[in-house]
Amino acid sequence: MAPHPILDLVVLDCPDPMRLALFYADVLGWDLESGSDADWATLVPPGGGVSPERPDGRTTLAFQRIDDWVAPTWPGGAHPQQFHLDLSVQDIDAAEPAVLAAGASVHAEQPSSDGGFRVYLDPAGHPFCLVRG
Repeated sequence: MAPHPILDLVVLDCPDPMRLALFYADVLGWDLESGSDADWATLVPPGGGVSPERPDGRTTLAFQRIDDWVAPTWPGGAHPQQFHLDLSVQDIDAAEPAVLAAGASVHAEQPSSDGGFRVYLDPAGHPFCLVRG
């Protein structure tokens, strides 16, 4: 039986890869990979990403420039989100000031009935959630 693939890289389309990479680097505490530029930027998680030398490395996050970028409309609309990131935190209220200071905004739509997650928009307009972990 063949081994299962490993999720190596998650790539987000955006209008400004460096801006979005620096936002998520600030939020996650990850490093910007050497060689990142205006068209493609990659963040390296602590301990490093997946590679032939590190087959058990962590999934990496990257950003690619799209010239005709249109921000997702969520929870519905003409450009629905294709996916979103959930970021686990111990205390959403305590974590929120840091993501807002990094450039996020609180989304108007908050569907959590028990306060277990809160929806935000990153600087490119991608919804993401802080999730009580």
